[in-house]
This record gives sequence, structure tokens and C-alpha cells, in this order.
Amino acid sequence: MNSINSFINFVIDRKTEIIGLFIQHIQLTIFSILVAVLIAVPLGILIVRYRKLSGPIIGFTNIVQSIPSLALLGFLIPIFGIGSTPAIIMVVMYSLLPIVKNTFTGLTNINPALIEAADGMGLTNTQVLLKVRFPLAMPIIMSGIRISSVTAVGLMTIAAFIGAGGLGYLVFSGVSTVNNNMILAGAIPACFLALFLDFIIGKVENIVIPEGIKDTHKAPTRTTRFFKNKKIQLWASVLVVIIIISTVAASFIKSEDTIVVGSKNFNEQLILGDMVASLIEAKTDIKVTRKLNLGGTNVVFSAMKSKDVDVYVEYTGTGLVNILKKPTMSDPNKVYDVMKNDFSKNYDIDVMKPLGFNNTYVVAVKNDFAKKNNLATISDLSKISSKYNAGFTMEFANRPDGYLGVKKLYNLNLKSVKGIDGGLRYTALEKGETQVLDAFATDGLLEKFHLKLLKDDKNFFPPYYAVPVIRAETLKKHPELKDVLLLLKGKITDEDMRTLNYRVDNEEQPRKVAEDFLRSKK
Repeated sequence: MNSINSFINFVIDRKTEIIGLFIQHIQLTIFSILVAVLIAVPLGILIVRYRKLSGPIIGFTNIVQSIPSLALLGFLIPIFGIGSTPAIIMVVMYSLLPIVKNTFTGLTNINPALIEAADGMGLTNTQVLLKVRFPLAMPIIMSGIRISSVTAVGLMTIAAFIGAGGLGYLVFSGVSTVNNNMILAGAIPACFLALFLDFIIGKVENIVIPEGIKDTHKAPTRTTRFFKNKKIQLWASVLVVIIIISTVAASFIKSEDTIVVGSKNFNEQLILGDMVASLIEAKTDIKVTRKLNLGGTNVVFSAMKSKDVDVYVEYTGTGLVNILKKPTMSDPNKVYDVMKNDFSKNYDIDVMKPLGFNNTYVVAVKNDFAKKNNLATISDLSKISSKYNAGFTMEFANRPDGYLGVKKLYNLNLKSVKGIDGGLRYTALEKGETQVLDAFATDGLLEKFHLKLLKDDKNFFPPYYAVPVIRAETLKKHPELKDVLLLLKGKITDEDMRTLNYRVDNEEQPRKVAEDFLRSKK
């Protein structure tokens, strides 16, 4: 009962955000389905006419279906950037197979006697297709569209990884913060949307299938009587399509007077992204678009290079090692200078002054595990590491300034390393599935789960001071942004950031937490 009350209170507190994300999800999903139908049905007709093309085209759609969705997004981001475009293309590509295959199957599996009779009446091939094959195949074609539509709702949640919005934002934020209320607030509306779409397309199917093919024994219901007026159906459908296409198309267009603030996909980044965005809105007349929770470093930085994001907060150590591919350094001033110079020279990106806190990587274990094995440092852990499992974020597991470097320096040979993103690695540690995890020094979840931080006794991890980075082109166009971003210089301590993160971990909204902090600093 307490869990239900907690969920209800969460929904009430976040109702505006949930409704906004739900509408985004509807728009993106329906737009993707419409595009998929407009591509797949003509393709199905084409391969009926030219049978030699059926193998290659259906084979291609089969191959697309077998590609993991995140991998497909990874291929699309360098070409189309972040946001709605790659998300829609991904869902369209996954939706092609059921529609193409069902269209082809429906049009070819017609009783030959009916085709022969049509030919005998003097109908042309086009007339046979439109007046005989297509009406008879409509139930099978609509079945393919229904399958694609329901699948599209689930697939579109992944769009949140690249800043396209939708209900996936709540789901992935909930996973990152071990917040079941947030996960449910995204998952339940998505389930209802899938069921509703299936219901609506079923009614559309009832309209478009010719009367002679329908099950005439079914008694008419109020719903079917409502759909009888063909003009109402047509104009309502046209209006809905126009609204969806116009609103989604508008999201592709970036206004000349708009700058985009981005962030990575964890709480601290959401807070900092909101902090930068709110400060710009308060101190300038520039319109700000927030594209937060985009994914890891490579996703956000790629968005900067492709001009999809204008400003975000990076970390000096990440800039040095992960982006510039330089060897680690321990001097924070040298790290900052190298990052500032090379970002400007190589990418035309300006690095602002540090915000104050150093969010370096840490390796953590449960307190009782540390006491049992006398662990105080990473060197201590390396002596017993072969017996235990680690749950690292996928980014840390593959970074030279992460596990790859730690493993080499400390001779850390763990029994297994599981790639677990977000708050799930804390859940795995709590359940005993793993014994070691990576974290940032300012993670609020470290305090929530009372973990022991192992000392980096060989000083491997470089300093990770948070610094706003902004495209030089944007700064040239809006020079006032420099003074605005400098207002944050040295204003956030390690303790401040840990407290802010902890508040968001306990279900407060990142934007509210960010703006409360800005007000506290006047």
C-alpha cells in the first residue's frame, strides 16, 4: 500500500512532465508508423510486380531487424546527429519487415480463380491490383501494420538516449537512480499507448476492409456505428496526420535565436545541464532548448561537433584522456590547460573556468566486505580480485582512464566484469551479484548505499574538474554567454554536488534542485 501511495504521489508531483513526455512519445511513434507505411506498402507492391526483387528487399529488411537497436542508433548518430531524426529512422527501419512481408504475402496469396476471372473481364494489371488483390489482401496488410505499431511504442523509448524525448526519459532516469516510481511512470503509459494504438488500428482496419470480406455475422457496436461516416473518418485522419507531421517536423528545425544545452545520462549531468540552461534563461533573452540525458561522453561530444548541442558541462580528465586521447596527468592545472588549448585548436570549442568540484572516479565496495577483507586501497583489492565480480558502467569498463588503465597499473584481475549502467550496478552490489563498482566521487548513491571508497594509492585517476564547454561559433554569436557561464566559476564544492545529487536520487526534480542552488548563491 505504501508503494502504491508513493507512486501516486510521484505521478501527481510530476504530472506536467509525464504528460509532456507522453505527448512526445505519441507524436514520434505515430509519425514513424506513418512513414513506415508510406515506404513499406509501395515496396510490397513493387516486389509483387517484380518478383526478382522480393528476395533482396525482404532479405534487407530481415537483416535490419537483426541489428541491435542501440547499434543501429550508433550508426545513425554520426550521420544525422542526435534528437528526433535518428530515432524516427531507427523505428521506421525496424517497422519495415512486418509491413513489407505482409503486403507481399497478402497480395500474392489470392485465389488464382479470382485473378483469372478479373483478367477475363478485361481488367488491366493495375486494375487487378487495386480492385482485386489489394482489397482481398487488406486484412493481412493491416495485421503487419498493427504488429509494427505496437513494436514501435517500445522501440521509441530508446529515443531518450539521444535527446529525442518520450517516455524512455523517465524509464532510463529511473534505472540510473534506482527509482521504481520513475520507471513505472514511464513504462505504464507506454503499455497503455501500445494497447490503445492496437485498438485504434483495429478500428481503422474495420473501416478499410471491404464489407464483403468482413465477418458479417458480427453484431454492430456503438464504436462501429461511430465509424460509419466516411467523411468524418477521412477529415479526422487528415487532421491528425497534419498535426503530428507539423509538430514533429518543427522539432527538427533549430531557431536562429535558440541555443541547445546538452548533458550526459546521469543525475549530476542533468543537474548541471539544468543549472546552465536556467542561468542562461534568467540572465539573457536567448531561447534555450534542453537536450539532457543524451548518453555517454561520445554521444554528447559528437552532438557538439555536429552542432546539435551548443554547450554542456564536461570534466577535465574526461576531456584529456577520453576525448583528446592524451596520457593521464595528476596536475589539475596542466590537465585544464591541455584540454583548453586542444579543444580550441582541434574542435573550435571554448573551455570555460572550472565550477569548483572534482568528480574523479572512485572504486567502491560494501563496508562489511571491506572490513572482512581488510580493504582500504585499490592495491588491497588487487590481491584478492580474482575471486570477485565487478559491475562497472560500460563507459568506465572501456576507457583508458577507467578500468583498462586501473587493471594495467594495479594488476587488477577480477573474476568477471559486467557492464551495468546507471543505478543498476548499485542494485547488483546490494544483491551480492557483484562485489565491486565504479562511481564518481560526488555520487549521491554512495551516501545512500553507505559504501566504502577505496583509496587510489597509486594516483592513477586524473583530476575531473567540471567545466562548461561551448562552441566558439555560438560564443561569437552570443558573447554575453561567457559572463553568464563565468558566474558559476568556483561556486560548487564536492560536498555541494554530492548533496545535490542525493536530493535527485531521492526523487526531487533535477531542474528544481539546480534552480534552488542558483538561488542559494544569489
